[in-house]
Amino acid sequence: MNRDHLVDAGFAAGWRVVRALRETGARRLFERAGELAARGGGPGPRRLRANLARVVPDAGTEQLDVLVRAGMRSYARYWCEAFRLPSMDPADVHRRTDPMVTGAGPALDALAAGRGVVFALPHSGNWDLAGVWMVETLRRCGAEPVLTTVAERLRPESLFRRFVAYRESLGFEVLAAEEAVTAHRALTRRLRAGGVVCLVADRDLTAAGVEVSFFGEPARFPVGPARLAALTDALLVPACPRFTADGWAVTMGPPVPVPDRAAVPAATQAVADAFAGLIAHAPQDWHMLQPLWDADRPIPVQAPVPS
Repeated sequence: MNRDHLVDAGFAAGWRVVRALRETGARRLFERAGELAARGGGPGPRRLRANLARVVPDAGTEQLDVLVRAGMRSYARYWCEAFRLPSMDPADVHRRTDPMVTGAGPALDALAAGRGVVFALPHSGNWDLAGVWMVETLRRCGAEPVLTTVAERLRPESLFRRFVAYRESLGFEVLAAEEAVTAHRALTRRLRAGGVVCLVADRDLTAAGVEVSFFGEPARFPVGPARLAALTDALLVPACPRFTADGWAVTMGPPVPVPDRAAVPAATQAVADAFAGLIAHAPQDWHMLQPLWDADRPIPVQAPVPS
């Protein structure tokens, strides 16, 4: 069995076994795994440490040690919940999340008026679970309970299909990022019909992004969220999921204006600024274990992970 098939088999076992465990036991198991990963100091934790040093520039060595351990525990919690989420009750997820959602008014008002909404999110907290909250909110508002997103195609193909099936089971419409023309048409169609599109947008994977200043250093961000908003008159809303001790929270920033395509670069910078403020509020929940800033681009990028 080659490496790709071993990876696929490992994820299949995760979805089968972890959801059978009690929640408290599964959480402790994954927290321990995250702690061990942080102490092991492999490429992921080292990259996370370098990234968090930009987020918290005044942090000393010991503070960064603590932050990286917390970050790896948070990342492990994401995977624990990802494996358990298909068997979790969406109504319970909504009940536990809804009181901790702030800034949602403009987006919900836009949807009620028939205007599409593009949510731009960083790799923070549990973005899948935030999507479940959104789908359940749409259902309760009487709107079509569908959220459209884009996923990077993984290897092997069976693993990609497994992640698509997982997210479809949560009520998401999943488009393959590599099928750019098809995905673009589907996204614009959904937004023009007054739907919801969620895009993880703190790392450019296409080499077609624009340069922004992020925590004071140059980085490239994808223009997709702002461009879609300009093309469809959708509302562009930065949103940041994060964990609480016993649940989840989502903070939405003020909508970013994108009056036309000429405004896309400035809007992308505004999204980066919003992300910086939201991430700084809970840096331990920002799961950026890959190079992001221009200064780090010579460092080899790890194999892609689902986002």
